[in-house]
Amino acid sequence: MSEQNCLVANDWICGEYLRSRSQELIDATVQHVWITVVSVLIGLVVAFPLALLARRSPRLAGPVLGLTTVLYTIPSLAMFSLLLPFFGLSAALVITGLVLYSLTILVRNILAGLQAVPDEAREAARGMGYGPGRLLWEVELPLALPALMAGLRIATVSTVALTTVGSIVDRGGLGNLIEDALPSFFKAQVLTASVLCVLLAVAADLLLLGVQRALTPWTRIRTARAGAGRETTRTAKTRMRGAH
Repeated sequence: MSEQNCLVANDWICGEYLRSRSQELIDATVQHVWITVVSVLIGLVVAFPLALLARRSPRLAGPVLGLTTVLYTIPSLAMFSLLLPFFGLSAALVITGLVLYSLTILVRNILAGLQAVPDEAREAARGMGYGPGRLLWEVELPLALPALMAGLRIATVSTVALTTVGSIVDRGGLGNLIEDALPSFFKAQVLTASVLCVLLAVAADLLLLGVQRALTPWTRIRTARAGAGRETTRTAKTRMRGAH
């Protein structure tokens, strides 16, 4: 009875709300994850050739980066209004807006990662007969992965948060629950949906971090060696002080 009363009392934490609205929460979470994943994947597909274009032609780097930055500064309501005539009130409207917002992060990080590849690595690969395509996929891209994955993690977490704005067209996942609860200030629903958004962002970031560590084992080896080197230096200094 006390747990049911938490709905009447409009408590922030209410177990009865979780039990009675469990399917609604699951449906909203699934929609949120689906929109986020599709948006980030399409953003990555679009950002990669743009970064390659900016790297190949320095004259285009400024306009490409400038355009993606301008897109990111457009308020979400204005962005959706501009896209509405093309996509209508659909999930495609929200996904397209989220893709455009993700480009400024993804393009910059992919470009930075490719530009950070040592020239010695490129020259060595060319000396071994690597063509442009093979050089990109087997040498440059693996070395650029840390920067690329860092950008992907930031873009994903940002997209998890921005997906809630899609509630204005009923395609906002957990944002739908937050918007529905605001007129009556349904505390349990607002808090639960907000916490689930945060948990999704944290889970996505940890998952991508695990993927990054699996794809770049040499970074862990380098870090371990650096740590071992620092420890050896401290040990040597300690022994020298003891000798004096």
